[in-house]
Amino acid sequence: MSATDVPKAWPEIFDVAVIGGGPSGAIAAERLVLAGRSVLLVDPCNRIKPCGGAIPSRALKDFSIPEDCLVARACGARIIAPSGRAVEMRIGDIGFVGMVDRATFDPYLRGRAIAAGAYFLEGRLDTLEQAADGMLDLTLSRGERHSIPARDTARARMVIGADGANSVVRRQMFAAHRRPTYVFAYHEIVETPDGCAPTAFAADRCDVVYDGRISPDFYGWVFPHGKQTSVGCGSGVKGHDLRQATAALRQASGLAGCRTIRREGAPLPLKPMRRWDNGRNVLLTGDAAGTVAPSSGEGIYYAMLSGRLCAEAVDACLTTGRAALLKQARRAFMRDHGRVFFILGVMQAVWYRSDRLREKFVSLCADPDVQRLTWESYLNKKISRRDPFAHLRVFLKDIRELFSHPASQK
Repeated sequence: MSATDVPKAWPEIFDVAVIGGGPSGAIAAERLVLAGRSVLLVDPCNRIKPCGGAIPSRALKDFSIPEDCLVARACGARIIAPSGRAVEMRIGDIGFVGMVDRATFDPYLRGRAIAAGAYFLEGRLDTLEQAADGMLDLTLSRGERHSIPARDTARARMVIGADGANSVVRRQMFAAHRRPTYVFAYHEIVETPDGCAPTAFAADRCDVVYDGRISPDFYGWVFPHGKQTSVGCGSGVKGHDLRQATAALRQASGLAGCRTIRREGAPLPLKPMRRWDNGRNVLLTGDAAGTVAPSSGEGIYYAMLSGRLCAEAVDACLTTGRAALLKQARRAFMRDHGRVFFILGVMQAVWYRSDRLREKFVSLCADPDVQRLTWESYLNKKISRRDPFAHLRVFLKDIRELFSHPASQK
């Protein structure tokens, strides 16, 4: 079945309707179908989220992702300070950062869900209402590529909202104040140059730029995607010109003259919501639930993980009839990753406040303990406990840097 086919005969009532077919929704739909549930997956297939495209190497094993989904491998990162000082952070032999292109990666994951047996509609959710009989009534619009616009309706016992930071599901089924904290992300996909000075760009390295001119409260990035490269930045500061900052980043990276393939922008949540479920029959996941890591902005792995956890919670709820089990998705996520998210949030609040502090932060990144613990935590998706004294050393260095004299701004 192709992604544009609409099944001729839908079930009268779906067990689950999954709204949004990005990494989180696609994984949730696939898992639920494999658990024996009837699933409707809805996605407009008309936009690509701005995303650096990085996933840890363990994601391939955790979610059965074939290596040919990767468009590049990064073996390290370069951290760049406002002064231009650059610190290399090589991963070594403990793993790698896989790079995916969302233009091909998302359709691949949707295709897996469809192949497993999910019904698919290329379109969007217009309305979601609670019916008197306990079911959820959905009104759906067909995608723009259909020659004759059409509207469809569906009924479902449960709904998973995986429809991004501006989730329609969340807006219609949750109180208006229930929304994650955002920055706005913008990037440009450009052709990777055949030759470029490694001091400007390297095809196996992710560049992360901490510079208030690029982003006053987040960072800029240059992430290789094989034949293409993602160059962008994010900020929650109103009035900050992300396009101008991205142009400056391209100039500094030797990519100003490269052909621009596409431009994309969208809000990026940076804190998980306190509650993902409505206490009855709706559950949020991925960006809709705010599962993007503070400080780093990493979201793909956490989106797929939250999709899997939400599928398990919905399946348990359908089996037992206990709506309270929907809470287990967030509980499981925060139990395993809440501490990492808290530490990253504190790090962003402390070190991203000014260029003086960003300069100090980059200095810390040169420390071998910081580099080793950073890569071990990123690749393993948990705080490394192998060397507790290294954590103590890093903490003491943090304190020393924070209260030392201002770093040179040469």
